[in-house]
Amino acid sequence: MSGELRVLGACPLDCPDGCSWVVTVEDGEAVKLRGNPDHPYTRGALCVKVNRYLEHTRADDRILHPLRRTGPKGSGRFERISWDEALEEISARLRGIIEEHGGEAIWPYQGTGSLGYLQGCEGAAGRRFWNVLGASKHWLNICSSAGTSGLTLANGTAGGMDTEDFALSRLILLWGTNPLTSGHHLWKFVQEARANGAYVVAIDPIRTRTADQADRHLAIRPGTDAALALGLLNVVLAEGAQDEEYLAEHTAGWEAFREEILAHPVERVAEITGIPAEDVHSLGMRLAHTRPTAIRATMGIQRHEGGGTAMRTINAIAAVTGDWRYPGGGVAYSTSGHVHLNIDPRDDLLARPVRTLTMTRLGSELDPELDSVKCLWVYGANPLGSTSDTGAIRRGLAREDLFTVVMEHFPTDTVDYADIVLPATMQIEHADLHAGYGHMYLHWNEPAVEPPGECLSTTETFRRLARHMGLTEPSLYDSDLELAEQLLASDHPSMEGVTLDRLRKEGWVRMNYPKPFTPFAEGFPTRTGRTRFPSRGRAYVPSLSAREAGRGPYPLTLITPAAHTFLNTTFANNPELRRRAKDPVVLVNPADAAARGLESGRLARVHNGGGEFLAVVEVSDRVARGVVASPKGHWPKHVPGGANPNAVVREHDADLGRGAVYHDNLVEVTPCPSDGAGS
Repeated sequence: MSGELRVLGACPLDCPDGCSWVVTVEDGEAVKLRGNPDHPYTRGALCVKVNRYLEHTRADDRILHPLRRTGPKGSGRFERISWDEALEEISARLRGIIEEHGGEAIWPYQGTGSLGYLQGCEGAAGRRFWNVLGASKHWLNICSSAGTSGLTLANGTAGGMDTEDFALSRLILLWGTNPLTSGHHLWKFVQEARANGAYVVAIDPIRTRTADQADRHLAIRPGTDAALALGLLNVVLAEGAQDEEYLAEHTAGWEAFREEILAHPVERVAEITGIPAEDVHSLGMRLAHTRPTAIRATMGIQRHEGGGTAMRTINAIAAVTGDWRYPGGGVAYSTSGHVHLNIDPRDDLLARPVRTLTMTRLGSELDPELDSVKCLWVYGANPLGSTSDTGAIRRGLAREDLFTVVMEHFPTDTVDYADIVLPATMQIEHADLHAGYGHMYLHWNEPAVEPPGECLSTTETFRRLARHMGLTEPSLYDSDLELAEQLLASDHPSMEGVTLDRLRKEGWVRMNYPKPFTPFAEGFPTRTGRTRFPSRGRAYVPSLSAREAGRGPYPLTLITPAAHTFLNTTFANNPELRRRAKDPVVLVNPADAAARGLESGRLARVHNGGGEFLAVVEVSDRVARGVVASPKGHWPKHVPGGANPNAVVREHDADLGRGAVYHDNLVEVTPCPSDGAGS
């Protein structure tokens, strides 16, 4: 076909699969997008969300030019301005803030809208610029920090199994993860294992799409996962199935941890978790006598007060059973720990040390009484749709003294509060380097088409702003290719032979790890070479909901799983995906619904002392009694009541890594009046 070009690229979104894709371009226009059929993990398939990505890039509501606010904050009223006008106003405001309040009054608030190492959060895009200004650092704790901290404390890294090796497993525990919605490429390896006789168990408070396809579903009480891990290991010990040789050679703290396991007999664990004792015992017997066992536990499992400890204790299972010895055995949380790019935040550019502000504490940090943040610069993020305690965030963003700049593709709720909006490129329009956190490959994203309107990449935006401000630090002006070369200049053995030229030619490269991959068969990257078990009394940290559910004015535990049609809040403005998602729903167990007069299809108010949102009731046994679930992702301004579930999510830290607590909130659900109006 005349003028046809196939361009290799990569999906930038917050999903472990990090797909390799192929863009077909005709006469300068992207006309087709498909998963790369040559990629061993992607295997030609994209998800229901990303299949509409090209349509998304051409959406009618895409922001194509710089904008300046003309109405009150929150009104979403703007006028078009030139890039020179935008950069001049931004430069003047930043200089004024630095002179009066210091650089730390600037908060660069970056989210997971892109996981790129050039344009996105993995490489902390823009950090050099912010360091030169002396801006506050940003702790991106919204996703995986509690689990990452727990695993790193134990193993020296959060890296674990290669998920392709699930094809070799004989017992697979899908623990707090729903890959058929959030990372479906794992499923083909699960299916390969099942074809060879593997048994698949889904451990999840919700009977998800994945649980429907598993051999067994265990409906665990939210926040009690560590207790279940201890109960399963109690059965392993009763069977004498622990790997004494592995324990002696590769672990530390075994005797104390063994006592902790013995203090959690099956009957006690059944009471804690809500799983019948016979089911705990049955799975414990399978675990004791099935090698290799693979555990897939992803980010949802650690979004509660005890989340870091939960991941650490689940991780301990593979050391007790010795599964780390075997191909197809172990625990898979994130493969990011196996990525050894040369990431340098360039803290040498700071004139002095600066504070770090925590992503999920945005509402409290913007409190007018605190008065410590004068500029909020939002990129790759939509905090009014995605961050804890949106009521407090909305109040903070409404401050007239807060200068807010948002780099965006679409007019989100957060954009409505911006003073200046800068149009950002999308993935097919810029270069980037990626590494999926669910596989072992690096990807290069070559720009396939020119950006529409006046959209600029993140890197180019910061280059232009640095030039406009007269900054002289040479590294602020490095090109995208230079930045990529610097990232790839790693002396780690896994990066040997991985060059930018090769990536640009081939599109993807597997890092230098063997297949199959047994990362801890001979020890761990800790100081002693051993994994460290939790200490006595610290292997199970009960979450708020595990401690308090069923009591007080808010007796129900709310969890907010991923929606099938949105990725966080990305795609939540796509007309077709919004149609498929319908209005926000809240799943309520029949017994809880009957006790409250709730009926399927009727609007209800989900509330606690922090806030409320409205959702359509779906009476369902997919959630256990005492648990309600409402998927995340809707833009607040698109739904009844103008709020999504984050309105009732409290600002609070998990036990490790200051992780978020999206699945650890107590609420009540009340019917709305028959006319559908919320209170």
